Amino acid sequence: MTNATMTDRQVSHLAELLGVEWIETRTGFVRGRFEVKPHHMAPNGFLHAASVIALVDSACGYGCMTSKPAAAIGFTTIELKANFLSTVRQGAVSCEASLTHGGRTTQVWDAFAKDEATDKAIALFRCTQMLLYPK
Repeated sequence: MTNATMTDRQVSHLAELLGVEWIETRTGFVRGRFEVKPHHMAPNGFLHAASVIALVDSACGYGCMTSKPAAAIGFTTIELKANFLSTVRQGAVSCEASLTHGGRTTQVWDAFAKDEATDKAIALFRCTQMLLYPK
């Protein structure tokens, strides 16, 4: 799946509303980002955790689509664990997601989000995807 295909798929969906851009997509790896805007922020003035989760879960999901077995027709997130380490108030947030386990029924993705300006990690993630097959 190309970066352009991923961008086209997100039209009218959450990732588009958040301004997510895809930088690199290949089997087992996805990299994306968004520019921090007011709609990414919580009322307390800090980056909203849901904005970061949307970026990273989308990266893991697109990675799953790119890396799934040919017979699988789709996937769904069944678990997402997040550890937040820091925040960003301006600039951009980027993420990298890597396939850790690529089984027939599940995939496990490890990912991190970082402040693009400082390269400092702001969150660590582990995402488990269940692969879906025709009945």
